[in-house]
Amino acid sequence: MTRFVDDLRAQVLRLQVNLYGCRERLTAATDSEALHDLRITLRKLRSLLRPLQGLAACAAVQQRAADLGRLSGPLRDLEVLLAHLQATGMTSALNERQMRLREGYALLLGSKPLQAVFVELDAWPELWRQSEANGELRGMRKQVRRRLAKQQRRLAAALIDPAHDRHRLRLLIKRVRYSAEAYPALSGLCATAQAHLKAAQSELGDWHDHLQWLARAELESDLAPCVAAWRSALLAAEQRADQALSTLQADFPPVSPG
Repeated sequence: MTRFVDDLRAQVLRLQVNLYGCRERLTAATDSEALHDLRITLRKLRSLLRPLQGLAACAAVQQRAADLGRLSGPLRDLEVLLAHLQATGMTSALNERQMRLREGYALLLGSKPLQAVFVELDAWPELWRQSEANGELRGMRKQVRRRLAKQQRRLAAALIDPAHDRHRLRLLIKRVRYSAEAYPALSGLCATAQAHLKAAQSELGDWHDHLQWLARAELESDLAPCVAAWRSALLAAEQRADQALSTLQADFPPVSPG
């Protein structure tokens, strides 16, 4: 158990350092991947802590990371749209949105959710030590294994649901994938299954992007020239996503009741 507890402590500290680096990169505006990397680091942190729900030492960090994830999501969506517009030569639609993006970075850097994440992470090591001293971490390895298995059962059931919701499947896939990366020894997933999760997430992400862009185009008239191509791309993305989900079913067979 000591090794498991120490490894978790080390992982959280590494992620905290990564978040500091992402914040500095955003502040310096040194690259276009800083926000993306910040969100990936948040997702890894949440995936690491989610199976530990119920522990007071982890609850506040998990909540603050979730708050920051929600705040930064629309900004990341705008980044992805701008990259697409740039790649497709829609330069007339860039300028005002690039200004909005820069303003968004400044607001994020000065936001309470960002500051709160670092406050909670600074306090976390001592809370984790207290939890260990109080015996609250006994049996935690088994608890994590059970919760990862429960996530996988939910995904398996959703994959065979004839009325499946692609939005929910995308969320379930992300949770199973990142939890498996956080706890590779406990997930029970082989490399092939993890590769299929990544592929399905990618295809669903492409579908989700086009769906969002079409919704934007209904409100932002300068995107009208893109609509026909986006509708066609959305249909193609749906087909690729459904094929990836079909492939994934073999990795997550449903569990018979009883």
